[in-house]
Amino acid sequence: METDGLICAYLLDGHGGARKLGWGDVKQWKPEQGPAWFHFDYTRPETVGWISRQSGLEPVAASVLLTEESRPRATPLGRGMLIALRGVNLNPGSNPEDMVAVRVWVDEHRVISTRRRTLLCEADIVQSLAERKGPRTTGEFLVDLADCLVARTADTVENIEDRVAQMEQEVMASESHALRTRLAEVRREAIMLRRYLAPQREAMMRLHAEDVPWLSADNRLRLKEATDRLMRCIEDLDSARDRAAVTQEELANRLAEQLNKRMYVLSLVAAVFLPLGFFTGLLGINLGGIPGADDPSAFLIFVLILAAVVALQLIIFKTKKWL
Repeated sequence: METDGLICAYLLDGHGGARKLGWGDVKQWKPEQGPAWFHFDYTRPETVGWISRQSGLEPVAASVLLTEESRPRATPLGRGMLIALRGVNLNPGSNPEDMVAVRVWVDEHRVISTRRRTLLCEADIVQSLAERKGPRTTGEFLVDLADCLVARTADTVENIEDRVAQMEQEVMASESHALRTRLAEVRREAIMLRRYLAPQREAMMRLHAEDVPWLSADNRLRLKEATDRLMRCIEDLDSARDRAAVTQEELANRLAEQLNKRMYVLSLVAAVFLPLGFFTGLLGINLGGIPGADDPSAFLIFVLILAAVVALQLIIFKTKKWL
């Protein structure tokens, strides 16, 4: 069915269950039949044609449901509301921060949602309807969708926090350059997630504050709870990002300190052997008149002089606290 643009469609029975609909049912649906949920792939020509010409939506709403780019928002329009939200991308082989956009039109009688990439929350709602534990009204559907998006976001944020905590422990025992790369990846992931979650927080705050008849007091309370959880997710993301930055700085400092120690040792070795190299080079030139050239004990005397020079250097280094 998805090849025709319709991913799924359900007629809610008001008791947590629903009856599955096809394209023909969608085209013939009327409000008297009961609340319905129509879910589309907005890239399909069939979807574009139905939403643009047969859905009865205002051109502004139809345009937003079919647009490629969408920023999280909640905009009242007549007796309905136009909503754009984003969920973490948990599809295999995808990055969670590459968030999936879902656009939703909600009024008292129907929900029309569109997306391009698969969003796992849609499967959760379908499963709840199959178990007769799903939404009973369009308002409950919106609340369930928002709650599911926030729940999966919270799981992703918790995973980021766990990874940061693990790397905080590793940095004390490891000075690997690979750890720096992992820390940078976590920071980038947190920044990208926050980029979309911040406006989504504003959209959800606007959503539960709007006075629309199809949102009950219980729906508003659940939306407020979901918004509070989203705000905590954003705060946790900020904390994880800052902790990753501090950990990355600590790792950089440890690597720099390690490099400085190695350079210090090399400098001391060079300082010790520099005068020795000078003396051996000076006495190693192949010219006449070299002192001790004919004395059998000259080599031993020269070695003792070099040893004395090394001992003098070590005394000077110790006095200056270079050792």
